[in-house]
Amino acid sequence: MTTQEQLTVENADDKEAALQQLAADLDRQDPLAHYRRRFIGTETPLSYLDGNSLGRPLQRTAEDISAFIRDGWGGRLIRGWDEEWLELPQAIGDQLGRAVLGAAPGQTIIADSTTVVLYKLIRAALAAVADPDRNELVLDTENFPTDRYLVEGIALEEGLTLRWIETDPNAGVTVDQVREAAGPRTAVVLLSHIAYRSGHLADLPGITEAVHDAGALVVWDLCHSAGSVEIGLDSADVDFAAGCTYKYLNGGPGSPAFAYVNQRHLPSLNQPIWGWMGRKDAFDMGPGYEPAAGIRGFLSGTPAIFGMLAMRGTLDLIEEASMAALREKSVKLTAFAVEVFEAWLAPLGVELASPREPAERGSHITLDHRGFTKESVASLWHEDVIPDFRAPHGIRVGLSPLSTSFAEVLHGMAAIREQLAH
Repeated sequence: MTTQEQLTVENADDKEAALQQLAADLDRQDPLAHYRRRFIGTETPLSYLDGNSLGRPLQRTAEDISAFIRDGWGGRLIRGWDEEWLELPQAIGDQLGRAVLGAAPGQTIIADSTTVVLYKLIRAALAAVADPDRNELVLDTENFPTDRYLVEGIALEEGLTLRWIETDPNAGVTVDQVREAAGPRTAVVLLSHIAYRSGHLADLPGITEAVHDAGALVVWDLCHSAGSVEIGLDSADVDFAAGCTYKYLNGGPGSPAFAYVNQRHLPSLNQPIWGWMGRKDAFDMGPGYEPAAGIRGFLSGTPAIFGMLAMRGTLDLIEEASMAALREKSVKLTAFAVEVFEAWLAPLGVELASPREPAERGSHITLDHRGFTKESVASLWHEDVIPDFRAPHGIRVGLSPLSTSFAEVLHGMAAIREQLAH
């Protein structure tokens, strides 16, 4: 071995030891570290880097669901509707608004899937505009597929025009782009707070102001930001927002979504899917439809009570820890992941397909390399290292602040490195 080769090996060893020590120090200094023990599976060596797709369940969740089956469903039977269940969609919605969204009570409700909620919100927003000259819907080319498909379908239904913002896949939509796209013909703008691929964190207050300056309304998709970044819907005067609850809110596979409607729109809310649970005095079963007052009028069918139980434990934890603390941990996690990327993966030709500034990204990063395929990610899964694949050749590393440790990140990134190296 030459002297240069020996130095390279020694430097690599030093770098690995330094990263291991850094991960240990960050975990020891982490004020949220003790929350990790409350999640099922964190006692195993598995490295879970996909918390931005499906969060881990809490230990408490098994107890909550078991108690509900035994005492609520099994013990109270249909009496549960009158005693508690009918109020849960708004009660949990209010807690979500308070703990996560920066929303006053009476504006948030748990209902349906994200796709259905977004459809309701977009159609309600269009009805609120009620100006025939405003016949354009604005969205961006890198928005999540559901969002794009919905808007395309609504435009076809209503004879509206789509105005696309061309977005850098490694970044996201900017205030300037929105100001350029939104104008006197714009009715509604639909955007994601955090870009699902790159992790770019949009300027929600600035973009909302730009949309309002154009005389239009905004609908925000919060799927990748609820529970990972501070939001502030009321302070930004957001019109409408939706999001799922199975990512950072740990509601479980297919748990129902949430809808936020700014209180200034509620008196004239006109959502398009009329169902018995959204009607005033639902159990009267009377003729005709008269919507319930306030956010409850956004309901349609029977609420998925079972599906909304699990998120209550996470909301309690978030209120205990604070979203400010979660955001601080999230920033440190992604910054550490980027540092490991620079040390181990960049020399192998991997590219960072996310913003480099921590303040400009949410709680995940995306790594691009032609060697990343569905098959290579499946191989990582087989080794109990679980990131997410994003075509054409991206690995998405999602880091949930309450349940992810720095050592877990290092272990997962090491597995990615080893796979590429061999």
